[in-house]
Amino acid sequence: MTSLPATLTVGSTTVELRRSTADDVPALVALLTDDVLGRDREGADPAPYRRAFAAVDADPAQLLLTVTRGAQVVGTMQLTEIPGLSSRGATRLQVEAVRIHRDLRGTGIGTAVFGWVVDEARRRGCALVQLTTDTRRTDAHRFYERLGFVASHVGFKLQL
Repeated sequence: MTSLPATLTVGSTTVELRRSTADDVPALVALLTDDVLGRDREGADPAPYRRAFAAVDADPAQLLLTVTRGAQVVGTMQLTEIPGLSSRGATRLQVEAVRIHRDLRGTGIGTAVFGWVVDEARRRGCALVQLTTDTRRTDAHRFYERLGFVASHVGFKLQL
């Protein structure tokens, strides 16, 4: 049902969205690490990332996306389809770990990728697209609000 690979044109730039492969993991981890919050959270040992990739890739409810511009990996995000009983049995599409290469932020690539995500959620029959973002990511908050997302809930986490 997923319409991948997908080619998106943003101005004079073309990017491709595709299902991530194990070969993408180092570049995806580099995107996660190249971030104010990720610098302290991520690590150099590739083993946990390889294990996590294998688990995500094996789960049909998960889709780890790689965004490329030519041969360069320029973005990533993880989509999780969540069936539920609430809201009349609504299925949600959860978006996590969104990253666009720092040199390409503000170019429209993120907007185009999220347009594809919303279309994908509709194709899957989802009732809504949801995401969480760290309270310190004020630029991300403005971006999501521009896309029409509403900060409707407060999220809580318990580190284990």
